[in-house]
Amino acid sequence: MAELRWTAEALAWLEDIDRYIAADNPPAAAKVVDGIVAKAELAAEFPDIGTRLRVVPEGEVRMLLYGHYRIAYLRRGDAAIVEILGVFHGALDINRYLP
Repeated sequence: MAELRWTAEALAWLEDIDRYIAADNPPAAAKVVDGIVAKAELAAEFPDIGTRLRVVPEGEVRMLLYGHYRIAYLRRGDAAIVEILGVFHGALDINRYLP
């Protein structure tokens, strides 16, 4: 299993999602955040599970889906580290935010 890391930006996205949903439905917000975290943990367990978006010098940028959200992560070259780069709503153009 790879080491799972979250960038500060990814954590900020996750907090924004939590706040937005919790304003109307706190239990739903907790469920969504827990689901996103579980998907990120799945990426750490199986680093190649996500769809490959591009190859970068550090490794591969990959994506997993959870509901209306896309979880972008960097699978480092040797797959020992999976770094969550961001959590994006499906309506966003994630290419504007990724390396």
